[in-house]
Amino acid sequence: MPYVDRQNRICGFLDIEENENSGKFLRRYFILDTREDSLVWYMDNPQNLPSGSPPVGIIKLTYISKVSDATKLRPKAEFCFVMNAGMRKYFLQANDQQDLVEWVNVLNKATKITVPKQPDPLCQMDNANRQAESPGGKKQVSYRTEIVGGVPIITPTQKEEPSECSEGGDRNYLKRSQSHLPYFTAKHPPDNAIIKAGYCVKQGAVMKNWKRRYFQLDENTIGYFKSELEKEPLRVIPLKEVHKVQECKQSDIMMRDNLFEIVTTSRTFYVQADSPEDMHSWIKAISGAIVAQRGPGRSAASVCCSEPQRQYAAGQKAVESLYTEVYIKNW
Repeated sequence: MPYVDRQNRICGFLDIEENENSGKFLRRYFILDTREDSLVWYMDNPQNLPSGSPPVGIIKLTYISKVSDATKLRPKAEFCFVMNAGMRKYFLQANDQQDLVEWVNVLNKATKITVPKQPDPLCQMDNANRQAESPGGKKQVSYRTEIVGGVPIITPTQKEEPSECSEGGDRNYLKRSQSHLPYFTAKHPPDNAIIKAGYCVKQGAVMKNWKRRYFQLDENTIGYFKSELEKEPLRVIPLKEVHKVQECKQSDIMMRDNLFEIVTTSRTFYVQADSPEDMHSWIKAISGAIVAQRGPGRSAASVCCSEPQRQYAAGQKAVESLYTEVYIKNW
């Protein structure tokens, strides 16, 4: 799902057919920046790439004439839409239907050029008189027309003052859903059923670097692999060792969007999802697996606190029974 990052840019993962008519779609991280008047895409989230890594592609928003659903044009490509830019058509794949609709809407809204309506002929004379009477009236905006790749591009030569209503509407346009289907297909091991699987970025324990890993949650564990093709996990975390899973409170310090933490007895794992919806989906899935394993009404925090108490009570009971047995023998 597209989301707004810390710099008020619209971001998210999409698959794009970079080589025209190749039919091969590659997963890329897109950034729609209206301030820079550009749509750029990278190999991954730039936060996870080396500093200064160049983008894979870039398109000026003024070159984009139309964005629309392309399901009929590419029936084999699921959730596909097309972006017309000059003489080139860019075909992209969203994660689901809702993702497709939101990307089409935000792209069309970002590339939309508003041309002032022609005034009513009956009011032209009245408006001319008003402008003559008030020299400090609002200036008329002029436009420039260019032909780029056979497509007429109309751009204003003067910047219009932004409207508070429209700016607020654009910021509140994106709706963040609390449910999101994982994009990647899960692998099903023979023992435990897979609850959720997909790629996230995690922080290393020693070097504190961030690497993309394939996470897999089942009924008893959550593990991560180097990729979805690997059979042996790099690490497996038993759910019984998880104290809590929640949205990370240190995301501002780490400068990471969509960050959540998995707190265990020995370590806190910091994991970054691809979108806010995906982050909430992982938190909900892991919490639900913990509740299903330990029973209703027993959260991770309550279990980790009550376990030592039960061990202490069992020890006390054993000591009491030993003293009772010794006392009876001596009696």
